[in-house]
Amino acid sequence: MKTRLDSTRAASFWTIQRICGLLFGLMLLEAGCDGTPNDVVASKPTAVTSTPGLITLSAEESSRVGLVVQPAALSDFRTHRDFPAIVQPNQRNMAEITTLVRGRVVDVYADLGQEVKANAPLAILYSSELGLAQSAYLKAQAKLHVAEQAYGRAKFLLEEKVIGEAELQRRHAELLSIQAEANESRDRLKLLGMSIEELRRLDRSREIRSVVPIVAPFAGRIIGRNLTRGEVVETTEKLFVIADLSEVWILANIPEKDISFVHSVHASGGMPVEVQVNAYPKETFKGTITYVGDVLDPVTRTMHLRLELPNPDGRLKPEMFATIRLFSEAQPDRLAVPEIALQRDQGRTFVFVQRSASEYEMREVHVGESNGALTSILGGLNEGEPVVTHGAFVLKSELLKKPV
Repeated sequence: MKTRLDSTRAASFWTIQRICGLLFGLMLLEAGCDGTPNDVVASKPTAVTSTPGLITLSAEESSRVGLVVQPAALSDFRTHRDFPAIVQPNQRNMAEITTLVRGRVVDVYADLGQEVKANAPLAILYSSELGLAQSAYLKAQAKLHVAEQAYGRAKFLLEEKVIGEAELQRRHAELLSIQAEANESRDRLKLLGMSIEELRRLDRSREIRSVVPIVAPFAGRIIGRNLTRGEVVETTEKLFVIADLSEVWILANIPEKDISFVHSVHASGGMPVEVQVNAYPKETFKGTITYVGDVLDPVTRTMHLRLELPNPDGRLKPEMFATIRLFSEAQPDRLAVPEIALQRDQGRTFVFVQRSASEYEMREVHVGESNGALTSILGGLNEGEPVVTHGAFVLKSELLKKPV
């Protein structure tokens, strides 16, 4: 009984399976005959896509993200270049003080960084060479006096016919020789640094002084000192360096490709040049170009440039690093937009133009030079079109589906 029931169930299972197979085949045949295999795909929901390059934001959303729109305008566009430079003393107001005679340092009065006045004593030297030169001068003057006396007597004796013409000529030759020696010894004292007043004092008193005073040639600051008490200094040694730092030089080397910036500034009648110093990053100084090199350095291919900069408070120190900024000639009626309005992606440069109160269009543009604040537009944008300046990155992120 149980075996018969199992057979009946198995037969029913196979019958149902055959019926299902026939129905599935009929469905495939019908689908193939009607030619509508895409009906199943067509039944899926389709996503709604917006216009490519167009972003829609409500007024509330635009205000929340801080969008600022400004019209593209024409202006006198200038570009600039920055060049490294260095602060140097004004060499017209700087002196490297040496001694004209070898000597030993007796005393030093000036110290490094000290402000000195004109003709102020800096140091005292003792020089035996100067003493010997003064002695030679006094001897030459004494011999000259004797020769002048002898020549005068010879002239008198010739008039009295006591001596002949030859003796007078011999005395005259001796006088000329001794005069030459006296002039030579006098000139040597001048070369050793003796002034006219000191020579007159020596003629009057006949007193030899071997002391050599070192004095400041003008008022300024001691920026270099290279002597100590007791040492022997030579004529080739630099004892002091004094400079008037109320005005300094800014020296720079301009690459060959940027020389046009220098000529445009220099030809504008001494227009001030902006100078920034690393020590004072928040300040901008104004200088004037006073020298433009005529020959390029053959190794670095650069041209020398010099600016003069007032320094009344002495804050600018020699050897400070600086940066000079040179501007090009103005390009009138050049369409330009703020640098922050430009967005870049995959080699493209574009801006967002407002088409309505809630629509912003991505516009690819062709850009020119930039001065850091503005960038000139060569194509892709017209004057007066409203361009998103602040908040353009938000629109770019929305366009490219990137998080802000």
